[in-house]
Amino acid sequence: MRRTRLKVCCIRSEAEAAMAVAAGADAVGLVGEMPTGPGVIPDTDVREIAATVPAPISPWLLTAEDEADTILDHAERCAVTTVQLVRHIAPEVHDHLAERAPWLRRVQVIHVEGDDALDVVAAYGERPHTFLLDSGRPSVAELGGTGRVHDWDVSARIVAAAPRPVFLAGGLNPGNVAEAIRTVRPFGLDLCSGIRRQNRLAEDLLTAFVGAIATTDAELSLT
Repeated sequence: MRRTRLKVCCIRSEAEAAMAVAAGADAVGLVGEMPTGPGVIPDTDVREIAATVPAPISPWLLTAEDEADTILDHAERCAVTTVQLVRHIAPEVHDHLAERAPWLRRVQVIHVEGDDALDVVAAYGERPHTFLLDSGRPSVAELGGTGRVHDWDVSARIVAAAPRPVFLAGGLNPGNVAEAIRTVRPFGLDLCSGIRRQNRLAEDLLTAFVGAIATTDAELSLT
């Protein structure tokens, strides 16, 4: 049976992490220092929250670093084994990290502003372990957490062409998640603002989102 994976991002406390895990999240996102966007917490909090996440759930550190040395330093400082790289880093940085830190899982964010996102994915090839499609604008240092939906038709083409699993992010909520899955067919979904009220994780919205995923997956498995 089809199962769309789920990452709950912008986790700000151990209680939010526990809520996400209880709801069935496969990963939780912990946001390091960023030039823009919600959910930023100190590295000390990232480390403390990550330590409470039970295996096999994976804590992902969102990092704005773009060089191998600083990315690795950030991961080690926060004691995580997965980093979400929110900038379009140079492809060779992935090569350097693969050589120096083979234990570190790398999720490369692709900001979908148009068809050229397909070329960005092609340039990375199989270097990242996973791709994540978001709605930022790197040219103005907007690196995610926008709450905007991008062009899912482009995202669907990326999913069809990418050599690695693809997560979809950007403006997802309980009301549009079914359409997102049907249109894009991603490996997983990533969300932040669509399940929060007054900057707090809302259990009812999270439950509705997870329920919509399960219903849609079941429907697609029958087709």
